[in-house]
Amino acid sequence: MNQHSTITRLLILTVLAAAVSVPTSAFAAPVAAGATAATAALPVTTGPILHDVRPGYGVTSIGWLSDYFAPIRGSAVDTRVYYLDSRMPGPTLFILGGTHSNEIAGIMAATLFVERAVAACGRIIVVPYANSSGASYADTIHPEIGFYSIVAQSGVRTFRYGDRRTSPAHQGPDPEKYVHHPSEQVFAGDESRNLDRAHPGKPDGNLTQQLAYAYHRLLLKEQVDTAFDLHEAGPTSRLANMVVANPKNLDFAVMAVVDLEMQGIVMNVEHSSNDFRGLSHREWGDATPARSYLVETPNPAQLREAVGPDVVGDPANPLARRTATHLATIDAVLAAHELIEGTRTRWTGLPSYRELVTNGLGTYLR
Repeated sequence: MNQHSTITRLLILTVLAAAVSVPTSAFAAPVAAGATAATAALPVTTGPILHDVRPGYGVTSIGWLSDYFAPIRGSAVDTRVYYLDSRMPGPTLFILGGTHSNEIAGIMAATLFVERAVAACGRIIVVPYANSSGASYADTIHPEIGFYSIVAQSGVRTFRYGDRRTSPAHQGPDPEKYVHHPSEQVFAGDESRNLDRAHPGKPDGNLTQQLAYAYHRLLLKEQVDTAFDLHEAGPTSRLANMVVANPKNLDFAVMAVVDLEMQGIVMNVEHSSNDFRGLSHREWGDATPARSYLVETPNPAQLREAVGPDVVGDPANPLARRTATHLATIDAVLAAHELIEGTRTRWTGLPSYRELVTNGLGTYLR
């Protein structure tokens, strides 16, 4: 791509991104038949749910999300937080996977950071399973999936293919309507269990709102500079292969998308809607100093009508490539920050986009 076409593409993307608003239906997932019956259960008390994440040499400490908000300690939404500190000056990067536990490329990208990355400049804070409660039960859209497996260096590793919402067994019955705090925007009752409708959280709210509030506290206490929330969408959704940026950092996302296109990775860009509240990229960026982004890749099982979707080896959108897209997008956004601001968080140990696509996830998982 020559310089003229690159500049033209940059200008077009900027105009398009500034013009687009996110409709309320864009992020909504259908509720499986019979799901409302499950919400009649009373909440149960359970301890934290542990996941198969194997810290590598780059992890300098491990904590709990409840270190930032004690009321969730001992609950099903408390989750491990991994810190990779270079001991060198630089920005703090936050990576969140598993906001929706059936959007597994983000979980795998975050897991690779924990298992393989070594921070070289600044700090990296990683949470692979944002909502452990959602990962505790099968996806209500495709419950037949249940689990997925990857052959790694240590043998077969099996992971839960969970649901996009907090388990009703942990939070209790859904209200008739869910009112977002503090915007007072009204959603369907089951969205009260959707972490990505709960930001910036509410300390005395329901379990999912308290979970969101814990992330708000983390971003503030750790003085996070840049934050990524990693998601997936259906292959036919306009959100597939999308970077959504808070308006205050939209320019960096536009630059990153152009950079990715020059690498042969096609992504689109959009700004956070001011009319659709509760989403991480909107609320994190508005309520904290962090520059906030959401990244979406195409997952075949996000289609309700899909028959026997292969969430790992799908020919059109294999998990390795979706995971590689997340990693490449994070790197491209940070490269844009460095170009303008002169600094970025750096690391070693992660595979390149081509290496991950060619060699597969199992080559790099422990």
